[in-house]
Amino acid sequence: MTFEDLIPAPAGRFDGITRPYTPEDVAKLRGSVLVEHTWARKGANKLWDLLKSEDYINALGALSGNQAMQMVRAGLKAIYLSGWQVAADNNTAGAMYPDQSLYPANAGPELARKINNTLQRADQIEHSEGGASRDWFAPIVADAEAGFGGPLNCFEIMKAYIAAGAAGVHYEDQLA
Repeated sequence: MTFEDLIPAPAGRFDGITRPYTPEDVAKLRGSVLVEHTWARKGANKLWDLLKSEDYINALGALSGNQAMQMVRAGLKAIYLSGWQVAADNNTAGAMYPDQSLYPANAGPELARKINNTLQRADQIEHSEGGASRDWFAPIVADAEAGFGGPLNCFEIMKAYIAAGAAGVHYEDQLA
């Protein structure tokens, strides 16, 4: 078994990556059911291809599925999910917070899920009307703040973003 058997990805995607664990270690942690996260996998592969083929990828921060849909309609190839925007204007507590992981940790993944649901609906509508003129599934790059706590929190927020269909996630390096 190889890592390529575990994670289908474009050629060269994981070149130069050193892992202190084996493919068997990963398979053992997966459990007996292999869960497929189609949006995350397709988005990550699309993002990787864009990073390899484009000099620059325009992306704006989306606060809603409708904003993301309009961004794709306007020609943007990626969507950014900004932590400070979620903290200030679109978190699951419905309150305004500073950009310091103080708002509910599920807020970002829930917004990513809403965005993907909206993009899927736009794709379904266009497809049902007889034309698929654009690829609605722009990869979402999400800000996971500083992870909302320790290593377990970072693991759980990453799992939630993957389940929500994020193509890429970054963590901030901050002590606050």
